[in-house]
Amino acid sequence: MEMMVLKDKYELGIAAGKKAGELIRNTINEAGQANIILATGTSQFQTLEQLIKEEGIDWNKVVMFHLDEYIGLPVTHPASFRKYLKERFLEKMPPLKAYYLINGEEDAEAERLRLNAIIRQHPIDVALVGVGENGHLAFNDPPADFDTEDPYLVVNLDEQCRMQQMGEGWFASLEEVPAQAISMSVKQIMKSTHIICSVPDGRKAQAVKDSIEQPVSPVYPASILQLHASCIYYLDQPSAALLSATAQ
Repeated sequence: MEMMVLKDKYELGIAAGKKAGELIRNTINEAGQANIILATGTSQFQTLEQLIKEEGIDWNKVVMFHLDEYIGLPVTHPASFRKYLKERFLEKMPPLKAYYLINGEEDAEAERLRLNAIIRQHPIDVALVGVGENGHLAFNDPPADFDTEDPYLVVNLDEQCRMQQMGEGWFASLEEVPAQAISMSVKQIMKSTHIICSVPDGRKAQAVKDSIEQPVSPVYPASILQLHASCIYYLDQPSAALLSATAQ
């Protein structure tokens, strides 16, 4: 695991987006296709903005999955991650070879099984992820399941996770935040060849410290990234503020 600390969220996003572009280009050049995972939320705004600007990527050789989606939330809702990816990425890009968005509006179990079958045929080359205020990876809240082999899970969202979604302005009240989601599993994320973890903002500082400095444990879900062979944390000064000098 590597770590880069940038001045602010804008420099973070530029650096992370450029690295993602480099990895995607290299994968297409070597394998003829790149399978990627995109994260959503406020932590990914600048990273995705930079990735969109990256030149030399043959996007019709890219297959995209995404990490998670609320159960029971319509795609028209401002907090919908499908809506987020359509508006912030897909509509700004040349056509991809394929993309697989999570539909949590109808039969969640059927959707989970559908996605499991598809992603098993597409080993992930580059995954863009973030870390939640409670240390979650995707919507795998603590204590996270590190053992299941299923690529996607139906998960319950804890109160701290739901409070974060409200605090970021996606919902007007805690009661409006769905209690469940379809989430990519920890093991599936860890199967990615390369992981880029973008974590700006001082409100994530404790989660960053726990993820990097605590022992690997389901209590700190993102701590599992310590074990990945090719993971880079991109932090800004506020999110790195609590790290010990030896960690930086």
